[in-house]
Amino acid sequence: MWGGRFDQPPSELFREANDSLPFDWQLVQCDITGSVAWAHALSRAGVLTHDEALLIERALGEIADEAAALGGPPIDSGAEDVHSWVEQRLIESLGPLGKKLHTGRSRNDQVATDLRLWCRTAIDARLTEIDALLAASLRFARTNSDAVMPGYTHLQRAQPVLVAHWAMAYTAMLERDRERLLDARRRVNRCPLGCAALAGTAYPIDRSRLASALGFDGPTPNSLDTVADRDFVVETLSALSLCAVHLSRLGEELLVFGSAEFGFFTFGDEVASGSSIMPQKKNPDAAELMRGKAGRIVGHLVSMLTTLKGLPLAYNKDLQEDKQPLFDAMQQLSLVLRLARAVFDATSVNAERCQQAAAESYTNATELADYLVGKGVPFRDAHHQVGRLVVDAIALDLPLESLSIDQFRAHAPAVRDDVYSALTLEASLARRDVEGGTAPARVSVAMDTLEQHLVIRGTV
Repeated sequence: MWGGRFDQPPSELFREANDSLPFDWQLVQCDITGSVAWAHALSRAGVLTHDEALLIERALGEIADEAAALGGPPIDSGAEDVHSWVEQRLIESLGPLGKKLHTGRSRNDQVATDLRLWCRTAIDARLTEIDALLAASLRFARTNSDAVMPGYTHLQRAQPVLVAHWAMAYTAMLERDRERLLDARRRVNRCPLGCAALAGTAYPIDRSRLASALGFDGPTPNSLDTVADRDFVVETLSALSLCAVHLSRLGEELLVFGSAEFGFFTFGDEVASGSSIMPQKKNPDAAELMRGKAGRIVGHLVSMLTTLKGLPLAYNKDLQEDKQPLFDAMQQLSLVLRLARAVFDATSVNAERCQQAAAESYTNATELADYLVGKGVPFRDAHHQVGRLVVDAIALDLPLESLSIDQFRAHAPAVRDDVYSALTLEASLARRDVEGGTAPARVSVAMDTLEQHLVIRGTV
């Protein structure tokens, strides 16, 4: 491909470091797609005849079939990368005509195009997987729509919430993840072809038409920037990383709530493993892997940022390090998204234990403070009075709702006989009747809204 300038072949050591065919083989179909479009662009520019472009397209189609039939990258071909393998096979098929295809094109704009095509397809697949996980989360929420559990701050019981409200918190995160990937996709979807090595092609290529033929929104605006740009990789990795962090948080809470100490959730056998030495163990490995994979994916983001931080314009071989982090992050997030879906589908809720925990630890203290506010007590005074009542209740080993009226009035003179109805779990939930709150009616609306979105997107 570039040997005319050299008298000696590359050393085996250099080839080991330089050759990318073992991993950029994933781009082979994208490379062929881009090459077909380039052949027709050359035809429109007068470099190839229409018939020559059709011959190249037919030969590339056969190469695509050949590549699909291979079990892996053809390392023994001697090709340096996927681009040279496709060109090699094209020349073997068409002879001198095959050598014309690279006219006006560089591997710099070629690989950038391939990677954007691949990234676009991969993002679309992740969006589908996110929607499938959202549907599983919604099923979990609807199945447990009446169950109540404690909500936490600082991992201390705080206020009661519906289990469905807890599950819908993660759907809110996943919806944001979906939006971020869609937003990243907009910047992925620009076509580098025609930028050549760095200065732009010397042939009259209609870059807008070429971009449209490949499904891009338009051409990239600056050739020098284009071949050096991997912002779209960083941005995509960032969206993948944040999604992985959300799934890690979900995994952590599933682990905590599924432990014997909490006993809120029980995992199905299909997402758990056993112990090689302890026969009684049922380990929630799926949730642990959801948590563990996040570090790997975030590491790929950091790797890519570090690679880019000192690069001069335009293309540098350092950019070859963009593919493996992106490929692996996509693969690992796909695995975790599908795994999280399976975990949701295989997790049952111990509603009785959840409700018992929600009623303990004075989670209705805020209700008592709000009750006093309703009696005309300034909130800060009400807060102090309830704090003193909690101290008394702890000393007596009683829940707040078991205190007598006289015991209440020792610190909160405004208390009346109607206080007890204000301290039930049902009252606590019902009072949170604001958009986004845990009141049953609001959670029902949130679930219905998510289902409508999924229906529109064709998921349910």
